[in-house]
Amino acid sequence: MYVGMNYLRNFFIALGLLLALGSASAQDVGGYYFGIKGGATLSDQQWTNFERDPLLAAHAIAFVETLPEQGKFSLFAQLGYHVKGSSLLPRTFFNPTFNEYFRSSSQSFRFYNLSLVLGAKQRFAQKNRLGLYYLFGPRLDYTFDTNLDEYTQFNTQFPQYAIYPFDDKQFIRELNYGFTAGGGMELPLTEMIGLLLEFTVNPDFSFQYQQPAIPNVLDTFTNQTVTIPERRIRNLTFEITAGFRFWRKIEYID
Repeated sequence: MYVGMNYLRNFFIALGLLLALGSASAQDVGGYYFGIKGGATLSDQQWTNFERDPLLAAHAIAFVETLPEQGKFSLFAQLGYHVKGSSLLPRTFFNPTFNEYFRSSSQSFRFYNLSLVLGAKQRFAQKNRLGLYYLFGPRLDYTFDTNLDEYTQFNTQFPQYAIYPFDDKQFIRELNYGFTAGGGMELPLTEMIGLLLEFTVNPDFSFQYQQPAIPNVLDTFTNQTVTIPERRIRNLTFEITAGFRFWRKIEYID
């Protein structure tokens, strides 16, 4: 909880700095943009020694942005709720212990994150009221929950087959860092309100989950000890986002 409060405090400090920059970006008319956006997330994870399927989830974001200098360059900050993870579609496996095949059910592995991005946006020349832009910036994620507790029973009952991540805070990284890059388009509806549609790629540089090899685990069927291999998980997401942008207009009177 203490880490999460520091995370939010730093966001609001950055937010205040951006608002100050936005208010000072014009002599007679200033202000800043703000808005909400959300959409679909296609999440993939790199697991050591285990092939995964993508996970389809959702995200929601609040953002603030400076007025574009000369109509093109601006700075932004955004704080969003993002579900990252992967899935396992139904598969048929062979169990050598019982000499039989079985089919697994569909499973998902979800990490719930608050994501802070501080970045820059560069616009191209506007044509037919439609503005195109690209954006980029570093990202910091705070993982506040997971659904790994759903797989605790299997890992406990069959420790020699502990193929799922453990619901253990010493293995789950709370703070992760990465990068966000993408592009989009803006369509003004009125002077104060506009629509936006964007696509971003969001790779993590740090590991979301990192578990060392665990030796001397008893195989309950053979009464021999085995070693659970090391497991490391890193996130990669692709997001399609739509939303509304509002102009907080400030006029300066001499």
